[in-house]
Parts: sequence; C-alpha cells; structure tokens
Amino acid sequence: MTVRLEQLRRCHFAVDLGAARTRVYVRGSGLVVDQPSAAAVNTRTGSLIAVGEFAEKMTGRTPDYIRVVRPVSGGTVVDIEIAQRMLRHLIGEKLRRTLRRKPRLRAAVCVPHDADPLARRAAIETMLGLGSRRVELVDTLIAAAVGCGLPVERPEATMIMVCGAAATQVAVLSLGSIVTAERIPVGGEAVDHAIVQHLRHQHELMLPGQSVRPLQIALYGNGLTPYGPVSTEIHGRDVATGRARSVRVDTAAVRNAIQTPLTSVLDGIGKVLRSCPPDLVADLADRGIMMVGGSALLPGLDQMLREATGMPVHIAERPDVCAVLGLGAMIEGTIEPLVLDPLAG
Repeated sequence: MTVRLEQLRRCHFAVDLGAARTRVYVRGSGLVVDQPSAAAVNTRTGSLIAVGEFAEKMTGRTPDYIRVVRPVSGGTVVDIEIAQRMLRHLIGEKLRRTLRRKPRLRAAVCVPHDADPLARRAAIETMLGLGSRRVELVDTLIAAAVGCGLPVERPEATMIMVCGAAATQVAVLSLGSIVTAERIPVGGEAVDHAIVQHLRHQHELMLPGQSVRPLQIALYGNGLTPYGPVSTEIHGRDVATGRARSVRVDTAAVRNAIQTPLTSVLDGIGKVLRSCPPDLVADLADRGIMMVGGSALLPGLDQMLREATGMPVHIAERPDVCAVLGLGAMIEGTIEPLVLDPLAG
C-alpha cells in the first residue's frame, strides 16, 4: 500500500464507476459529481440525449428510437464509448478544460475485488478517453475502508462489507492489504427483483421500473425485522387487464421472498470468516462488520446480519460515497501508511 499511496498522491482526480451511480472527486475541489450511471441515446443518430438524473427519469418512458443504457455493470465498464461520453458530460466542459491543463493528467479509479484483466483494461481505457496519461487502479474494498475511517494500515483486523447494486463484496483487512475476501453476485438489484417477482406471481401486479422503488415501499419502518408493519399498500399495473390497481401486501411474505438473495450474502460472510486466521477473527468479535454502499441502507439488513453472525454490525456515516471519499483521501495525501523498515543484519 505504501508504493501505491505514493503513486496515488500524484493523481489529479478519482472516479468511482458504480452500477447504480458514478462519482467523481477532484483534488482540491472535493466530490464534484454524484449522478446515476445512465445515459439516454438516440439510436437513429447515435447522439447522446441525456445523462445522470435526467436519463434515469427517462427509463421506461421513451419512444422506440431512444434507449436508456447503463454502461457499467457490477462495477465493470461494459460499454467503454458510452461510459466515456457519459463521464465527459457529467464532469462538464469547464472542469474538463481545467483538468486538461494539468501536465501529465493522472486518474485513480475503483475496480471490484479480483477484477479480471479485461475489466481492468476497460476501466483504464475509459479514463484514457478523458485525457488521462496514467491511470491508477484501486480495489474498491480498500478505498471504501479508507473512506469510512477504518484503520486499515494497522496490524488489526477490520471487516468491511460493500453492498452494491449488482454485487456484495466482503473482506477482512490488515496492514493495508486484503487478507481474505469474497465477491457475491447479489446486491440491491437482486433484492428488488425478488420483490417484483413475488408481487407478480402472488398478486399479478407489475410495478413501474424506476418511478417506484419497491423495496422502499414494501419494507419501510423496521424493514427486514418482524417488528415492521404488518402490511402495506402498493400501486401497480394489473398483469391481465393492464389497468392500474392497488393491493395490500403482507410484509412477512415479502421478507420471505427476499431471503434467498440475502442467504447468499450470509454464506459469503461465513466463507470469509472460515478462511481468516483465528487471531484476526478474535479481533472481529469486538470490532464487528462495517457496512458501506448504497444497499447498506436496506432497512433492517444490519439487524439481520447481527443476529446471524453474532458480531457487532455498523453502518458508515455516509455509506454510499465511502469508496470515492477514500480515493479522495488517498489523492489528497491525508492517509499516512505504516512504514515497515527491514531489520539490519
């Protein structure tokens, strides 16, 4: 981590390309972009119509020749050209001119844990398209741990759980490195999908795509815990007739419907703990798990993890922006690494 920090301090800006949102941090200016990772494209002309919040609102509401695309999936860039164009518009012409004046412009970007070479290359190509001369790749787990204030550089165990839209990453960190980690292909989108399928099969109701967040409607209050509301009313479209219809849904049935994706997350945590050295597991019994990422705010998820693992579970103060704030702290030079001098002799 020492060598990487020296390189990161030369970077001028940092980017966290998430499946749900894209965030950009500029050295000396702070967080300047926090927008959905979406772009609306005119398929007839190939022109970009909208990006960010406006493109997100257009989802499911456009004519045939306008397509809303998401160039990032699971933290990996799947459409480099659209990702570059989206980032240029999100950053803005004024800030891009300022960055272009920097000699040998450098960028830092988050990549998922154990990202394959193709995913790493896609992230680098995306940044090069913005004019960067050099790109530093940082593991999302390390960046998020730094961003939420965990003492990652100390010889102590810290466990972090990054709850993303498309995947969940769990890791144990010590001495600035990842001791053991697991990436589970289950995130907030899988939980939302489970609820949508439950309502479709049990109530013959289809929910709007982006205009209604089914998770926030069905699981408000205490959420996943049995102490939440007994039932809630949900509005949608009848599968058979196509008309608008409202149904009262039993929240206990909704909780059961999302147990399958959440069980996968619990299995991933158990796998990480089993492959972790006993001394570090003993540290975790006191410190517990730190949850970051947008899906960490899923109501009642922390309580469910607390009951399943028997360890303390904490949610970061600003869980959705921890990764980009961690990158920002690295490029600003506010993180001091633990220097291990070799013994003479």
